[in-house]
Amino acid sequence: MKVRNFNILNWLFIMALIPAACGEEDDLKLIEPDHRVVYTSEMDFDNTVEINNSITFGDISPGVVERTWTFPEGVVDIVGSDSDITSNDDIVKAIFNVVGDHEVKLNQVFKGNVYVGTKNLNTKVIDTTIVVRVLSPISASIKAFSLNKDGSVGTELNMADNAENEITASRSVRFSFTSEGEPEVFDWTFEGGDPATIESADPVDVKYKRMGIYDVSFIASRQRPFGGDTIHFDNLIKVIPSTEPVDLEKVSDREGDIGLVFSREMDPTTLNPVNFEVSIENNGNVFSPVISKVTVDENEGNIVRIALVGEQIYNDDIIKVSYTPGSLSTLDGVQADGFTDQQLIFNKINILDTSSDYDYSFENSTASNWPYMWWGGIWGEYDLQISSAKAQHGSKSAYIEFRPNGGMIIGHTNTAGDQITFPVEAGKTYEIGLWVYVEDLGENDPAGFAPDIRFFWFPDTDWGVGGNPTFSSDFSTGKWVYSSTFVQFSASGDKTFQIRGYNEANPKRLKFYMDNLSVSLAKLRP
Repeated sequence: MKVRNFNILNWLFIMALIPAACGEEDDLKLIEPDHRVVYTSEMDFDNTVEINNSITFGDISPGVVERTWTFPEGVVDIVGSDSDITSNDDIVKAIFNVVGDHEVKLNQVFKGNVYVGTKNLNTKVIDTTIVVRVLSPISASIKAFSLNKDGSVGTELNMADNAENEITASRSVRFSFTSEGEPEVFDWTFEGGDPATIESADPVDVKYKRMGIYDVSFIASRQRPFGGDTIHFDNLIKVIPSTEPVDLEKVSDREGDIGLVFSREMDPTTLNPVNFEVSIENNGNVFSPVISKVTVDENEGNIVRIALVGEQIYNDDIIKVSYTPGSLSTLDGVQADGFTDQQLIFNKINILDTSSDYDYSFENSTASNWPYMWWGGIWGEYDLQISSAKAQHGSKSAYIEFRPNGGMIIGHTNTAGDQITFPVEAGKTYEIGLWVYVEDLGENDPAGFAPDIRFFWFPDTDWGVGGNPTFSSDFSTGKWVYSSTFVQFSASGDKTFQIRGYNEANPKRLKFYMDNLSVSLAKLRP
């Protein structure tokens, strides 16, 4: 057994229970209790230490007449003792020299029947086993492989300073690590890469979009027992020009501008504002703002910024960008293809990520963490699984099928079955967003309501919240589509979602993937 924490208040309580026989004042007699009270210096940390470090063991049990500590042979040095196997002292300090799980045994003999807590064991002799875990110092090593265009694993990189492994611009590298010493935190830094930094215990795919020579760093660490290992390679990656087509990866906001994120660096001398067009739709009104200038971002050369004349952009705007083929080219001389009505997706601070344990991306939960919430009726007529077949970002998503004329109501719970919450403030506007990939819309009944998803929150539910999304008969299939709705919460505090899916007017199954849920503060057009 592992020794549980001993609180000094418990000791005072035990002492307060000592009975006294009151006769003549000079005949007062105290009765000593027999209670097991054992502690260790690392009991709050699962009795875990790094090799060649010590743990102090203490026996302050009242009523003990004899004790023997027994340590595994060849594992410890008992400080101040000629023996490294046994000790009869009440306080013993031992230095652990062997990695692994080790049992430290304590045999105690009491004057009377011993108590553990308030339980009488009806014996004067008790044995206690304390399991000590001894860890090696943290050490780590990393590997990296180039990824082929189709995503398959290519050549292993040379992990050395100044190796300058050549990576074609817009290609990715997969980094992984091995470690000893049970580190808990894994921090990567990829100079010139996307992502630039990430905390991940899983392999990381990093895309290099800008030509240059870049460093890579990795830190594996743990808080208790404190330790870590840092790996750094100077000039590990050399990004070279490409002849492959350049891809527009996404459109997002960029400090008030519109940002076109390309797969590699663009040539600023090839920009011409007349080749770009922006449309904004808000509350049914559509207009085309005037473009003031188009530039390449000073810090990230793969981002083209579009600034508008006298116009701000807001979270509830539907902003689309088109490009008519012109001179726009990469720094390595490849012309960009034209594109039409590419929608802007705002960069947001996702409260589900930053301030909650909500598994918004379905990366760390199972289907059992998304249970049916027992509304009855049609609301249990669905199937859900966590799938690695498709993901909008990361490696997993929720695959859901609404059964014919069925529906869904699910919540999100931890392993203990408690619903996971997120914090909000009253009076502020929030955007509830998600991505869906529809494989099959089924067959909508024109006379009925279209299938939809609605995010109801508890407590203080707004039952009038709209579909997010509504699966109309012309809803896009075979691609990831972003949907959002804007809400206000009537009271501040922690909320939890119950996600409702409606398919009652659809005689066939509606099949889709759902990924990357978000709740973020929003600024709406006045």
